Amino acid sequence: MLDVLPPELPWLLCIAFAAGLVDAAVGGGGLIQLPGLFATLPREVPAVLLGTNKFSSMFGTGMATWRYARNVRFPWRPVLYAAATAFAFSFLGATAVSLLPREAVRPLILVLLLAMLAYTLVKKDFGALHRPRAIGRRELAMALAMGAAIGFYDGFFGPGTGSFLIFLFIRFFGLDFLRASAASKVVNLATNVAALAFFLPSGKILLAAAIPMAAANVAGAFTGTRLALRGGTPLIRQLFLVLVVVLIARMGWDTLRG
Repeated sequence: MLDVLPPELPWLLCIAFAAGLVDAAVGGGGLIQLPGLFATLPREVPAVLLGTNKFSSMFGTGMATWRYARNVRFPWRPVLYAAATAFAFSFLGATAVSLLPREAVRPLILVLLLAMLAYTLVKKDFGALHRPRAIGRRELAMALAMGAAIGFYDGFFGPGTGSFLIFLFIRFFGLDFLRASAASKVVNLATNVAALAFFLPSGKILLAAAIPMAAANVAGAFTGTRLALRGGTPLIRQLFLVLVVVLIARMGWDTLRG
């Protein structure tokens, strides 16, 4: 095993820890870990790096989900509905990658991110208070539709999935930022497992790097959830806004660069 460990492993462990920490608090760990993998292991096939990213991040997301589930109360029924359709539709999103150019979707996602940022800034009380709505058929139908859309997007494109989930859980279910972040981890975990159902059997995972990175991602996720639980909604709101701005900058740069 020591013979196949990549010499870049110390850097990869630092990247995985940072990604797990950020992702556990507010999402967006992929913005750190995936570019880090591509920069550190440039000679690897992209599909292998994508699989390695999903493998290690799944364990970090699992840790964050477990920690939040133990400490934060949120409505499990619509969250599980959303997770179920997200799991199924992430396969469709992955399939659509070969049918549609991702570049065609990038400007639309940029517009949605700008609208989400403006809405959050204008509504000062958005996500500040926990005012959960009664769960009826309409809310469950919304959860199914939300999970399907987010699952498809995560399988097809990916960046900003956690931010979109947090925004939607606040907007349509009345959760505050802390509970919305906790709920989003359950859906994220489902999409990660769905992606691994493709990557693992096809052997598109660099296990010599993925397994140690998974441990580092778990350590980061433990630290990130601890910070989020201590800082509560105000901290997560601030991190959310920072993350959305970073996403907008990245999407804008990629769009202009063509």
